[in-house]
Amino acid sequence: MKKEMIKKELKPLMQVSEIDLIYKSKVRPRDRPTIKSSKDAFDILISAYDKNKIELVEQFFALFVNRANKVLAIYCVSSGGITGTVADPRLIFSAGLLLSAVGCLICHNHPSQNPRPSEADIELTKRMKAAGELLEIKLLDHLIITDNEGYFSMTDHGII
Repeated sequence: MKKEMIKKELKPLMQVSEIDLIYKSKVRPRDRPTIKSSKDAFDILISAYDKNKIELVEQFFALFVNRANKVLAIYCVSSGGITGTVADPRLIFSAGLLLSAVGCLICHNHPSQNPRPSEADIELTKRMKAAGELLEIKLLDHLIITDNEGYFSMTDHGII
């Protein structure tokens, strides 16, 4: 009888959610593309964009790499409006942690077709770099891409 009472009292404490971290790659390591430059990253990331939306709405992507700079995954973080979208570092780095990534490149488009970064873009880059350092996932670059004008690399321009 006493055992049942204890079990009944503990029941609310046992009703908790469980999580399970799983990563299953469908791509063999030798078949993964390698990022050697901002141009390599641009070529891979531009293919992730919907060509019908790139001049319409901002979209934010994260690309994760392993120690050999082989691409582990591309993650569509958000799709927003004409002048902005949400880039939540918690969502981005939770994906990187799940992948056991050591590097991350972030990317968003400017529907205006002007690839120059805004002050908000530069500030986000600084916050993302600091968050990545804390988690030991290095922010390798932040690309701003356009369909017609190419891209702007914050690493190539010394911002990162």
